[in-house]
Amino acid sequence: MPRVSLAEAEALARDALLAAGANPQMASLTAVALVAGEAEGQSGHGLSRVPQYAGFLRNGRADGTAEPWIAASRGGAALVDARHGLAYPALALAVEEAALRAATHGVAFVGVTNSHHAGAMGLPVAALARRGLVALAFTNSPAAMPVPGGRRALMGTNPIAAAFPRRDAGPLVVDMALSEVARGKIMLAAKEGRPIPPGWAIDAEGNPTTDAKAALAGAMLAAGGTKGALLALVVELLCCALTGAAFGFEADSFFEEAGNRPALGHALLAVDPGALAGRDRFFDRVETLIEAMLADPDVRLPGSRRAELASRAMRDGIDVPDALLRSLRDMA
Repeated sequence: MPRVSLAEAEALARDALLAAGANPQMASLTAVALVAGEAEGQSGHGLSRVPQYAGFLRNGRADGTAEPWIAASRGGAALVDARHGLAYPALALAVEEAALRAATHGVAFVGVTNSHHAGAMGLPVAALARRGLVALAFTNSPAAMPVPGGRRALMGTNPIAAAFPRRDAGPLVVDMALSEVARGKIMLAAKEGRPIPPGWAIDAEGNPTTDAKAALAGAMLAAGGTKGALLALVVELLCCALTGAAFGFEADSFFEEAGNRPALGHALLAVDPGALAGRDRFFDRVETLIEAMLADPDVRLPGSRRAELASRAMRDGIDVPDALLRSLRDMA
């Protein structure tokens, strides 16, 4: 498998997106985010998305000319309109607004509307944490899970992420989807003709299934059952009701190139620890908890593996499958 530097990977992704119709800012910010996800070992939010995004740009599911703008603003709150472009320019603007408003008001809530696939949500919260802010991020996604007691998919897997700055170390980052398992694992099982474990999905009639193909025609189940599904409902309302974005059941699947403009929503919450107990007290409390956690030798801090992989990738580059690398070079 060929290995390329992060700079080369970013250049390939950027040029491929430019060729597909993205404006320079959109192409550059998207490339940076996808390569960062790849470097952290999150290949599902990495370079494999470039051909998909290029397809969306070519067929109009994403507007390559879009430039995000602040559609509403009051105090610590703001709404960024992505204007149906790829999500990353809007997320970058949301991070800047959240940081500025949290510094001024102690807390900030920035929503994003009319957006697209948001990628690894740990990236924007980590960016805020590196500025000394506690950050939470939420996004909805095309329907994949039912509401509690339901049979059909209404909500997305609706990832959530959180980051907490530390005094003398990289931030503590939590990043997770609310489905029991990634949809990609079910797709792979269907392709290979393998059954899936119980508790992953239901079929189109709402019955539990271990048939991967029936699961793809049905819906995924939430992590933690009803509790996870209710958390996904909270995310749906935070990201869509407050921002005016489309709910998951109103957005066509990302696994099909044809479809509508998803008009999804994201939300960022940023808190300045200095506005509450104070920064020194905050850092002391964080380290007290981390020290207690690490007293057990089997504990791994959330986000630590991704940080290690990113550090290694910065030094050594990343491995890219031959077919994907050829595709990126052809597109670029």
